[in-house]
Formats: sequence, C-alpha cells, structure tokens
Amino acid sequence: MVFIWGINWSAMKIGLGMAPVFTFNFHRFLFSTIFLLLLCIIKKVEWIKGAQTNMHIIIYCLTSVFGFTLTTIGLIYESSGISAVLTYTQPIWVFLLSIFILNEVFSLTKFLGIFLGFSGIVILFLKGIGSIGSFSSILIIFGAILWAVSTVYYKMKLENVDPIYLNFYNSWIATLIALTLSLILENPFEVFNLNYFLVTFYSGVFASGIGMTIWVFLLKNESAVTLSSSSLIVPLLALIFSAIILGEEIGYRTIIGSTLVLSGVYLVNRKKLVK
Repeated sequence: MVFIWGINWSAMKIGLGMAPVFTFNFHRFLFSTIFLLLLCIIKKVEWIKGAQTNMHIIIYCLTSVFGFTLTTIGLIYESSGISAVLTYTQPIWVFLLSIFILNEVFSLTKFLGIFLGFSGIVILFLKGIGSIGSFSSILIIFGAILWAVSTVYYKMKLENVDPIYLNFYNSWIATLIALTLSLILENPFEVFNLNYFLVTFYSGVFASGIGMTIWVFLLKNESAVTLSSSSLIVPLLALIFSAIILGEEIGYRTIIGSTLVLSGVYLVNRKKLVK
C-alpha cells in the first residue's frame, strides 16, 4: 500500500500537468470504479440496504471525497514531495480527534510530537508565504484533516462494512462529483495521450482501487492511530520518487520541515515498550 501510494504522488503530479483537476479526478476515479465494480461482482459482495448504514456511508464518502479534492487542488501548485508530507500530518489530526472521541490517552510525549509536527508544518508553510504556495499548503492540510475525520468516523460507524463495498461506494460518488464539476468548469471528454492514460490508470486502479481498499481493510482490523502511524513511509517514498521521477529539488527547508513533521507523527503514535 505505502509503495503504491508513494509512487502515486508523482503520478498525480504528472496527470495534473496534462489535465485540469476535476477532469483528472473524473478519469482517475472512473478507472477505480470500474475495477472495484468488477471486484464486487467477482467477490459477490452484497448491496447494503439499511438506511442508517447507507447514511453513514454517504457521510464518510463525502468527507473523504471533499478532503481528497482539496489535496489534489493543492498538489497543482505544490511539489509532490511536500504535498505528501503535509497530507501525512493526518495521524496527528487522528490522534487529536481520538482524544475527544475515541478516548485516546494524552501524554507529554504525544504533546511533544504535536509540537514538533506543527513546527514542521510552519516551516513548510512559510516556504510559500506571499505566493500561491501558502494557499495550496492550507488546502492540503485541510485535506489531511478531512481524511482524519473520515478515518475516525469509519472506526465509529462503519467497521462492519465490507472494505471493497465501501471503497466502491466511495469511488463512484467521487466519479459522479468530479464528472459534474468537470462538465461545469472544464471539458472531461478531451483526448489525451498514452502517458495520460497510463498515469490515470495507475492512480485509479492501483492507488484508489487497490491501495485504498487495503487501507480500509487494515483500518477494519487495526486502531485508527496505529494504522495512521504505520503509513509514515509514504511521504518519505514520495520525496524520493519525486526527486527521481520529476526532478523536484529537496532543499534544506524541505528536509528540516519534513523531519520535524515525521518525527512529530512518530511521537504521537509511539507506544511505550512493555518489559
């Protein structure tokens, strides 16, 4: 999962350089929806009929889709490496939400982690003060917060829902929203080249279809805080792949800010050793 997602930040950056944001999202999630529909048919996943459960699923999906949309818009103006680091402040937001909702224990170590994490965010954020970079950073952080909200909401309301079914539901809603916005603001039926097809196919089938299904499956069996911390390798891989694939520069500010963010997230999610 983390390997797929680590590469996907570069893939999305390439795709967004070829197509407008809502058109890219539409094509990406169209691939994802088709793949997950076939998976549901093969696995003979049953459609959920309960009104209350479906309402929870819709709330989860809308929160998730809105958060991802903000992240994608921010990625247009920010490097893929820094975008990944800012997105993976998500474990900090999960922990803060868990304190009040899931009764997570607060400690000085976790407080230090939050302080370091926010210090890193400030360093990365100040990089773009006075430019579009500042606004894009805000969008990405809000996207991370909404991802955290959907994660905690899943643990509260949807643990009994089949991960494949939930991801399929999330994918077709994302496809419908992206298509609507693309029809209004862009042109979703433009012809793109083979490279664009390969990028959207990867982002749709692998990152959204396979990667997100693995994420929901793991979330079903692990605590929200533990799983979020386990995904910390993603921004590190994203930084490496962005430098290799896209030639993005990894400057001292990026290194310092990223180190603080990831150190903070580690401390927030660190478990005490039991002797």
